Amino acid sequence: MGKDGPVSLEAIARDAGVGIGTLYRHFPSREALIEAVYRAELAEVSASAADLSGRYPPPVALRRWMDRYATFVAAKKGMAESLRTIFESGAVDHRDTKASITGAVQTLLDAGITDGSLRADVRAEDVVSSLLGIFLASGSAEQAQRMLDLLLAGIRAGAVAT
Repeated sequence: MGKDGPVSLEAIARDAGVGIGTLYRHFPSREALIEAVYRAELAEVSASAADLSGRYPPPVALRRWMDRYATFVAAKKGMAESLRTIFESGAVDHRDTKASITGAVQTLLDAGITDGSLRADVRAEDVVSSLLGIFLASGSAEQAQRMLDLLLAGIRAGAVAT
């Protein structure tokens, strides 16, 4: 998906420096290409949790991962119809996506729970639902950033649970 709408497979092949035949050998349809890209990007955003966790204090790692996930979600907005097609076909199971993202959040939470910087009563699935709500409801990137900061403030150790 380009900024001006759908991109032809010929343009994708040209930009990748391969012939259209090569592209079709690997991806027999637009949906197959979208599925492959989606799976690769999902794996990358999920794996980035462990990388960030190893490089930063847990609250910083979690906040940076939230930004990474926000970028992932924003990039998919223009592909909604294509993604709906691959989910409806069963090529990608939304439960696998949820499990992958929830696992990434759990990795980050566990690090913070272990060092005492994040609350132990926070559930990864609640964080994921909150993130999706923020991404859907925010009116601007600036508002989304403020809302992510608020979410992290509520997850930090010392925040009062009600």
